[in-house]
Amino acid sequence: MTRILLVEDEVLVRELAFEDLSDEGFEVRTAGNGEDALALLREARFDLLFTDIRLPGKVDGWQIAAEGKRLIPGLKVIYATGLGDDENQLGIGDGYLPKPYSKDMVLRQLGDLGVHA
Repeated sequence: MTRILLVEDEVLVRELAFEDLSDEGFEVRTAGNGEDALALLREARFDLLFTDIRLPGKVDGWQIAAEGKRLIPGLKVIYATGLGDDENQLGIGDGYLPKPYSKDMVLRQLGDLGVHA
């Protein structure tokens, strides 16, 4: 089963994305900030990181992804933001979703990255 770490500080967005991904057959763990996300990345293996870029605290989505890729070679990442952050920072195996996004947009992005439940 494909394991996804979902990092989102907005509770309703996180809950909806969690339900959508779980309903599609993905195993999903969640974090509401960068510090919690880093702790999860250090304790478990994930296939994909789906992270908001702007998060409360000192760790943002870019930093989470950099550490995740260091810990888990080949980790794929989908970045999400409502603030139009710079897509030019995306690497190979990265995706990008503007907020608000729909379930169909997320599933299409996952498919484009070759990630299936």
